[in-house]
Amino acid sequence: MLKFFDWLFSIFRRTPKPAPMPTFIEPAEITKSKVLLIVYDPIMDQTNGITLSKQMNWYNVSDLVDGFTKDMLEVSKGLAHYEIVERVDVNEFPAKTDGFRYTPQTYMDVWNRVATSHTPQQVNYNAILNKFNILQRVANNEIDEVWIFGFPHAGFYESVMGGPDAFWCNAAPLANTSASKRRFVVMGFSYERYIGEMFESYGHRAESLMEKTFSKLSGDKHLWNRFIRYDKTSPGKAACGNIHFAPNSQTDYDWGNKTPVPSECFDWLLNFPNFKGDVRMVDSSTWGGGEIRAHHKWWFNHFPSVAGRQNGIHNNWWQYVVNPQNVIV
Repeated sequence: MLKFFDWLFSIFRRTPKPAPMPTFIEPAEITKSKVLLIVYDPIMDQTNGITLSKQMNWYNVSDLVDGFTKDMLEVSKGLAHYEIVERVDVNEFPAKTDGFRYTPQTYMDVWNRVATSHTPQQVNYNAILNKFNILQRVANNEIDEVWIFGFPHAGFYESVMGGPDAFWCNAAPLANTSASKRRFVVMGFSYERYIGEMFESYGHRAESLMEKTFSKLSGDKHLWNRFIRYDKTSPGKAACGNIHFAPNSQTDYDWGNKTPVPSECFDWLLNFPNFKGDVRMVDSSTWGGGEIRAHHKWWFNHFPSVAGRQNGIHNNWWQYVVNPQNVIV
């Protein structure tokens, strides 16, 4: 009889609610990029084989690449991995869009201000893409992007994008490059400059990519606009500024400004995406006293690099900066 009542009770007993499923938070992914490195370093004297970089005592490309990639790994908290899969040294002057090439003599005349630089200045990107089979190599996943090292007046953009649905990346997108099957960036660096200037070029790339990433959002949801606020344009509401303007800058490149201003940059660094209203007084001592590399590393170090998404956008911005294919257009 007791078994009967137990059975009857079990029929009408409420079924306990299942335990809630744990909320899945998408982790911050490491983004890796395979780089084709092309170095244009013309031979200036055929009798001894001396190249432009040696003759001018400019920087060593290997040292520049090594320092920059290590800095990138540091400021991205290990999330931006660049691997040089091939290096090609080209001991000639690249052709301009009209076919013109400098010679050692005509180039030094420009450098010594005996002559003016050639017009048009832009290098022939199509010739480079064809010569190194870049579109096919991107399509085959052999490489993800290209870094080109040149020299003053070489004619390279700091960054430019190619591929299907390519968009502005500090320059208009490269035409007729859809055969790559995915977007890719060509960086233009100079071995006459140091690592800080490499960050300068890369910073403009990042600005373009993040602006496009947030282009469909507005108001408080446009977190990129909030991130780049600086005191001159947003009095009392500075955040991290942009690559040219620190939080207290009054002009481009004014990274050494000692005037203190309130900024929420620490809120971005320590609390994103759950801001806590952490506003502190900052000045140039906060980001290296005006030195270009120090400021740019400080700026990139504040890029969000945590798990999850907001409004469909990753809280790890490096997934967009390193891989333009992740940007929804």
